[in-house]
Amino acid sequence: MRTRYSWSLGVVVVLGAALGASGQGWTLPRTADGQPDLQGTWNNGTVTPLERPGELAGKEFFTEKEAATYEKQIVSARNSDHRGATPATDLQFAYNNAWYDWGSRVVKTLRTSIIIDPPDGKIPPFTAKGQEMARARATQQSHPAAGPEDIGLEERCLVFPTAGPPMLPFTYNNNYRIMQIPGYVAILIEMVHDVRIIPIDGRSHVPSRLRQWFGDPRGHWEGNTLVVDTTNFNGQTTFGFIYNGLTDENYHLTERFTRTDPDTILYQFTIDDPTVYTRPFTGELTMSRTEEAIYEYACHEGNYALANMLSGARAEEKRAATAAKK
Repeated sequence: MRTRYSWSLGVVVVLGAALGASGQGWTLPRTADGQPDLQGTWNNGTVTPLERPGELAGKEFFTEKEAATYEKQIVSARNSDHRGATPATDLQFAYNNAWYDWGSRVVKTLRTSIIIDPPDGKIPPFTAKGQEMARARATQQSHPAAGPEDIGLEERCLVFPTAGPPMLPFTYNNNYRIMQIPGYVAILIEMVHDVRIIPIDGRSHVPSRLRQWFGDPRGHWEGNTLVVDTTNFNGQTTFGFIYNGLTDENYHLTERFTRTDPDTILYQFTIDDPTVYTRPFTGELTMSRTEEAIYEYACHEGNYALANMLSGARAEEKRAATAAKK
């Protein structure tokens, strides 16, 4: 398992109106203290890719007919019950379809990529420093781990790239439970059972010397949109799993959550890390309400697999050294 630009409230309102057209007459529910109610369990699984594929270059939106065709193609290609064609196929799909939660729909905005700015739907290039970081990461992943610190955070059950933040979909466990009490919003992340605690009481960020896996989030309301500003990341996490987005201590994330109808939250994020990327970039996807329960994802730091992987790597090195002497 290895693998600045802010949006104005007006944009969110327009998109919200479009998404909520089918729910005309719907009134946004509110919590006991009068805040927009985002509570519930939401799933962000989708067939929409993080970056726009080359064959869709220049095309920002699908038509409904095009979206249906694209959905059918992607779902068929991802069907892990297609077994026996080649040994590689069986290796690729170690799990059958029952285990996966890819999502089967294009995001409700009909976008052809989650990245919406830059307009080409691509994550901007790395800076020179970002390229250096990427090379170092590739080098680290290309050889057996010398110690647990060389093993990916997800394999050590510390932080999963889909938790981010930003919160991006993976092949399974794409559920997020949002809870609200006066002064706080909490988001339970199904993958690796982390919880983001977001104060919305106007407090300042903690001192810059304090760094955390999920950073230091601070939320506030802009109309019906929850805006979350997060700084103070420790610079060791990645985002996007397949993409493996890099971060450092200058990583700054802005997220926007807008409930647009009874069953939809429009989720937008802007990443600004001038050390790693040549410009800020923005993404957007939709989260759909689900009534499914979230069960514990039993992945724990210090599990026995770590010792087994490290001892296995040492055994392989010893075998190779012995063979080299002969």
